[in-house]
Amino acid sequence: MNTLEAISQRHSYRGRYKDIPVSREDLKTIMQAGLDAPSGCNKQTTSLIAVDDMDLLKKIYNVIDPPVAESAPAAIFVLSEKIIAYRDRCFNIQDYSAAIENMLLAITELGYQSCWYEGHITDDDRINDRIAEILNVPDEYEVVCFLPIGIAEEEVKITQKKDFEKRAWFNSFKAEE
Repeated sequence: MNTLEAISQRHSYRGRYKDIPVSREDLKTIMQAGLDAPSGCNKQTTSLIAVDDMDLLKKIYNVIDPPVAESAPAAIFVLSEKIIAYRDRCFNIQDYSAAIENMLLAITELGYQSCWYEGHITDDDRINDRIAEILNVPDEYEVVCFLPIGIAEEEVKITQKKDFEKRAWFNSFKAEE
């Protein structure tokens, strides 16, 4: 699979996962793809924790309410540091977004499925703080996202994208006619 195929085949998966472990080698490959992402002024504000210990995953899944991805045999938790990169600007959101997309593409290429869960754990109930406590994350980092990883048990539902012409133009913005 080449990069463009991985991009077109990547879809969010919110179903159940097969009870098949994700190898450490694959987890490392996925994490390295995330760490290879660009970062504003090279501040490298994104860090990662892969969890493949089922007892630890169950402890984490138990604090996620409503439950999601509780059958995934592995997950990567994305951590972010707010570091000023240029003048008064911090690019941590752009940094971790690039890292997440790289990992989602690597996940797809390796034959697994995933979904970017962010708002679900960073809302007012601050589930991410409980996850951070379980994972011993220092206070200067924030758990901003998690990616469950595994082999889909159910059929992957493909969502339709709007036509190219409705979202992309050359030389000028063109409103619908």
